[in-house]
Amino acid sequence: MTNRDFAPLFRTAIGFDRLARLMDTAAAAAEAPSYPPYNIEKTGDDSYRLTMAVAGFSPQDLDVTVKDNTLFVSGRVHSEGEQPEMLYRGIAGRAFERRFVLADHIVVEGADVRNGLLHVGLKRVVPEALKPRRIEIGNGTPAAIANDAAAPSQAA
Repeated sequence: MTNRDFAPLFRTAIGFDRLARLMDTAAAAAEAPSYPPYNIEKTGDDSYRLTMAVAGFSPQDLDVTVKDNTLFVSGRVHSEGEQPEMLYRGIAGRAFERRFVLADHIVVEGADVRNGLLHVGLKRVVPEALKPRRIEIGNGTPAAIANDAAAPSQAA
């Protein structure tokens, strides 16, 4: 694997440390184990669904947590009672933890387990302050702009 050094970029850029962490996380994810398998679907303009194969896990065995723009999905099988002697194990029931980096303003809407599949609904919710807004253009100079323009000359 080729390592890239972004130090020259960060000497002149401010506030891009999250980008560096994201790139480090992506590189580590490429080397991570692939259990359990999953799909990521785009279900709408701003909605997504993560589907993960979790055969053998009950909802009580699974944990879905969001912290610092990272979605953590983990599973631990709690074996109760005496376990039968296995002649062949083709269904993996081992513990796992998967991490997914979420973009800004992505929120988890909910999670559900059906037919051995964990479905996690995700949606992009952009705050009103960050949405584009249309500015009306008037017929002449609005009074507020005229007063702002006159204010510096009065202060001098």
